Amino acid sequence: MALEIGSLAPDFELPDQRGEHVRLSDFRGVRPVALVFFPLAFSSTCTSELCALRDNIAMFADHRVELIGISVDSKATLRSFADSNGYDFTLLADFWPHGAVSKEYGVFLEKKGFANRATFVIDTDGRIRASIITEPGLARDVSEYRAALDRLTPAPAAV
Repeated sequence: MALEIGSLAPDFELPDQRGEHVRLSDFRGVRPVALVFFPLAFSSTCTSELCALRDNIAMFADHRVELIGISVDSKATLRSFADSNGYDFTLLADFWPHGAVSKEYGVFLEKKGFANRATFVIDTDGRIRASIITEPGLARDVSEYRAALDRLTPAPAAV
C-alpha cells in the first residue's frame, strides 16, 4: 500500500547516476521534492514519461521543486539512460538492497521486481502533499504534475 498524503516521507540515501549519494533529508527546510518512481530505464513508457518531464522541467523550477527519479536500475544504467535522453535532473539507483526505498514507499511490485509508476510530492517539512500513482503500464500525465505542484505551492505570477 502506497504512503498516504500527510505521511512523513521516509528518509533514505541512494547513489545517483554519477555515483554521488543523495539523502532526502538534505532537502528538508530547503526545497520541496518530487520523487518519481519508474519501473525500468530504457523501457518505452518510462522513457516517454521522463522525456515529458525533461521537456517540462520549467514547471518544477517555477515551483522551486527538486525533481528526482528513482528506479531499481544500477547507477551505470541510469547514467547511460540520462545521457542518452538529455535528462539533467537526478536519477537515483534503488538497486541494492533491491527496491528497498520503493518498498518503504509502498510502490514495489514484488512479482515484477520493480516499482510501480508513482510520484510523491514532498514539502520542506518532509510531508507528502500530493501523489500520482497509475496502474501498471499506464503513464502519468504532465497535467497531473502541474496540479500537484500547484497544490504544494502556487507558481509565482508572471510579470
